Amino acid sequence: MSGSETTVPAPVEALPDPAEADNVVYDPPLDRLREFSRELETTTEFGSPAYVSDFRSRCADLTKNAVDDAFDAADHALVESAIECAREQEMVCLDRRLGRHPDHSYCCRFYVPRAYGRIALALATLFEPMEGDADPDFLTVQVPDREETAVRVLPEEGVTAVLGTDYTGEAKKSFLRLFMYRAKQRGGLGLHAGSKRIDLRSDRGDAETVGQLFLGLSATGKSTLTSHGLWLEPPERAAMLQDDVVALLPDGTVAGSEGNGLYVKTIGLDPEEQPALYDAVTHESAVLENVAVAEDGTVDFDSDEHTSNGRAAVLREQLSSADEEIDLASVDQVFFITRNPVMPPVARLSPEQAAAAFMLGESVQTSAGDPSRAGESIRVVGTNPFIVGSEGEEGNRFRDLIEALEVDCFVLNTGQVGDGSASVRDIGVEESVTILREIARGTVEWTADGATGLTVPERVPGLDVGAFAVADHVADHERTLRALREERRRYLEGFDDLDDAVVDAVY
Repeated sequence: MSGSETTVPAPVEALPDPAEADNVVYDPPLDRLREFSRELETTTEFGSPAYVSDFRSRCADLTKNAVDDAFDAADHALVESAIECAREQEMVCLDRRLGRHPDHSYCCRFYVPRAYGRIALALATLFEPMEGDADPDFLTVQVPDREETAVRVLPEEGVTAVLGTDYTGEAKKSFLRLFMYRAKQRGGLGLHAGSKRIDLRSDRGDAETVGQLFLGLSATGKSTLTSHGLWLEPPERAAMLQDDVVALLPDGTVAGSEGNGLYVKTIGLDPEEQPALYDAVTHESAVLENVAVAEDGTVDFDSDEHTSNGRAAVLREQLSSADEEIDLASVDQVFFITRNPVMPPVARLSPEQAAAAFMLGESVQTSAGDPSRAGESIRVVGTNPFIVGSEGEEGNRFRDLIEALEVDCFVLNTGQVGDGSASVRDIGVEESVTILREIARGTVEWTADGATGLTVPERVPGLDVGAFAVADHVADHERTLRALREERRRYLEGFDDLDDAVVDAVY
């Protein structure tokens, strides 16, 4: 924790007034933003712009915030230098709305040099324009052409300086990080999660609505499962509300953040498995970043020529599975997405176990976080690399919220069952979607699994769930799982603020 005083001048006063400053173009239309970076564009076969950035993932190891890290004069000087650049360089400034919930909506102001108008173009695709005049709640200045790369965050002031990187994800997450922090300050919890509303019909014809949340790191299937229609037939429908960051509020409402678009991964995009996403990404309104595009505009979503972290900013209105609403009235089910090969396809958790799953945040490293470690097993609390403040307190808050709101929680394996020492059984989109649909319908029959100690499905309509038994695919599973539980417990014991009841619930 930093004990130093903030030396940065009040940013609203220190930054140029975007409506009056001669060096600032304020809230230009999308076509003009595209013109600012025309020399950097390759126009795709779909008519959309594609760009290749120098940085192709977030700089997590070069990011500091003034709540969790010791901020000294050098850190404050970095923020001041970003503000100085905004006063001196030719800039673009956007004011955009983050969230629509009456108690959790913010004005975000973003400055970037005009030459990097493509970053503002992507951001304007994701966040809605402000209606009327409003003072900014959050301020970000991104200056890509700095020699030193650094991201510095002043959470209390709502200020972020992004220096030396031209990755669009840094701009987007600069605002979402603070959106989540404000939720925690107000008694809720910001979550790196997708949200979905499922409208069902009972056998009697009665309407029923189920709200689902999906917590997972980038590239674990979060966007795919959140946007999937679950193969429901009208009048039943599954609608995607958000695919990245939400805020779980104390009354059970789940406030969305991005009202205009989504920032989706494109590697391996398949029109058969992901038809809705494919249609949105191949629309002329999409903004592609680090996707393989030939000189003639031909797009290759299977190529990792630039990176496996290729991205597209797409409009919600072009995604058929996206709802007009971004807020979920109430949440009924939470799914923790993992790729742990010794976990069953799905298991139901108690509130304490769910809090343990939240803290464990087990997944695999992806190219969105650290391309050099892609594929490695990792743990990220809440599968959320953007937490500000005590991580242990986040786990306690999560447990308290889902218990009070009577939310059902599950761990969902979207990878494979089997570690290679025995036969391996892949869990594909079809299997995961079947599980999600039948859990929403309440048709899954559960049983205690002696092999794992977890509550697992005994029957799932439309799926031979017995073919995925951990005991059949993990050699010496008892020893393997015992060692895993011991290792998990040691990991949880490292969080000073975490309640003992959560540590004791390790599975």
